[in-house]
Amino acid sequence: MRILLAGFGPFPGAPFNPSAALVQKLARRRRPALCGLIRSVHVLATKYAAVDHDLPRLFAEKPDVVLIFGLAGRRRQICVETRARNAVSMLFPDASGHRPLNGVIEIGGPSARFGHAPFFRLIGAMRAKNVPVGLSRDAGRYLCNYAYWRALEQAPEGRPLVQFVHIPAVAFDRRRLRSRGSKHRSASLAQLVAAAERLLIALAAVSTR
Repeated sequence: MRILLAGFGPFPGAPFNPSAALVQKLARRRRPALCGLIRSVHVLATKYAAVDHDLPRLFAEKPDVVLIFGLAGRRRQICVETRARNAVSMLFPDASGHRPLNGVIEIGGPSARFGHAPFFRLIGAMRAKNVPVGLSRDAGRYLCNYAYWRALEQAPEGRPLVQFVHIPAVAFDRRRLRSRGSKHRSASLAQLVAAAERLLIALAAVSTR
C-alpha cells in the first residue's frame, strides 16, 4: 500500500511548522502494523502555487492514502477535518507574499467538498494516545483548507482516501510557553507523532476494504 504523507513549511507568523517534522518522523516509524506501507513524504511550500504544482504530480504516483497535516497554532487539540470550504482569505499572504484575488477557490463551484474517511474511527484511534482530539468542520481560509480542497478534488470518488488533520503548536520551548501565560498543556512532537501513527494505521485498514 502506498501512503503519501504531506506537511507544510514555514509561513508568515510561523517560522517553525511542526507539520513538516511530524510527517518526516512518521515516515521513519517502525512498527509491525506499519509493515507493508510504502510511505513517501512531501513538505509543501506554504504557497498557493506550490499546492497547485505539487499535488497533481504527487497524485500521479497513485497513492492509496493521502494524509496531510497542517499547523493551526491557536487550536488546543488535534482536529480531524471533515470538509474543505470553497473559501480563501484575501487578507493573509502566503509564504511568497501572494494574496488570492477572489474569496472563493472555485467560482461557481460547490460550497464545500467533504472527506470520505471514517472520522469517528479515526478519533477513537488517536484518543488511545491520551492527546486532545476532535472533529472539525472548519479548515480555515488559508493554505490548509486550500490544500484539502485541491486534494479532495483529485479524489472525487473517495480514491485515494484523503484526510487532512490540523495539529496545534508544539511544546518545544517551555520557557516561551510560560511567558505567554498559557493555561493549556501543549502536546509534544513525540505525542503528536504517536497519535498520527494510530491515525495512519486506521486509515490504512479502511483503505484495504
